[in-house]
This record gives sequence, C-alpha cells and structure tokens, in this order.
Amino acid sequence: MRVCFLRKVRREKVEEYKMRHAQAWPEMLDALRETGWRNYSLFLQPDGLLVGYLETDDFEQCCAAMKEREVNARWQEQRAPFFEPLHGAGPDDAMHTLEEVFHLD
Repeated sequence: MRVCFLRKVRREKVEEYKMRHAQAWPEMLDALRETGWRNYSLFLQPDGLLVGYLETDDFEQCCAAMKEREVNARWQEQRAPFFEPLHGAGPDDAMHTLEEVFHLD
C-alpha cells in the first residue's frame, strides 16, 4: 500500500529540520526498514508544509512497531519541538494521512 501524510514544521525551524534529516541516525533508518517502511520520502515547502510518502504492507502495524523501538522514542522526543499541530492533531497524532484518489501505474 502507498501512504501519504502531512505534517507542519515550524517555519523558523525549517532549515534545522532539513539539516537534522541529512544526518539521520543509522539506527533509526534500520528501525524504519525493519518495521516495514519502504520507499520513504519527505518533501518540504519553505513555509513548513511537510509531505511524507511511503510504501508498506500495513501502515498501522508499521507505526505500532515503531512505537516499540527505543530509538524512535529518542528521535520523536528530539523532533517534537519542530512541529506545529495540523488540523487540530496533537503531537502524537500529527501524521495526517491523505486519501489516495488517483494512481497512474
């Protein structure tokens, strides 16, 4: 399945957010792969709108598996100050998934 989601990076944190992702921790990347995240990309507008895309067999299962990883807890704790709420979501529910309405294969 393909998954697309939105998040909102605080405008004043956009450059630091990009730098931190350029230095993503190898153990975090391993955890994502091990829990089923494939072909994962993030796209960022200058105003902070973040669009994520990934492919997985079961998105809910992937997210649940990541919540069990200690490295993810550390990553999320360090990244939490970068984000604003989007569509009224709290910090733990900030990935607002989008419905796929068209796909050209």
